[in-house]
Amino acid sequence: MSITYKNTNAEKTTVTRDVDELTEKTGNIYKALVTISKRADQIGIEMRDELTQKLSEFATNTDNLEEIFENREQIEISKFYESLPKPVAISIQQYMEDKIYERDYEKPSDENE
Repeated sequence: MSITYKNTNAEKTTVTRDVDELTEKTGNIYKALVTISKRADQIGIEMRDELTQKLSEFATNTDNLEEIFENREQIEISKFYESLPKPVAISIQQYMEDKIYERDYEKPSDENE
């Protein structure tokens, strides 16, 4: 799945959700929450990896105290990522827009029975 957390209309604050809307797709609130949770984990990992990569571009190998407090690029990048919606909000939005779905895996049947 492509990284879409930068161009999302997900809520940046806490929003009360209707449980019935969440269960419409799966018929089970627990399946819906597992699906949303797994996608939120994926988004969180993507965001963390991208942030780490961008911050490492500005990392310095010196121990100059002034550079630690004056690195504006790192501060601006960090502020941008802090202002993004949380991974779970993005995941819920994607779920509600049918951009993600729950896969139903069946247990393999025991051939000896």
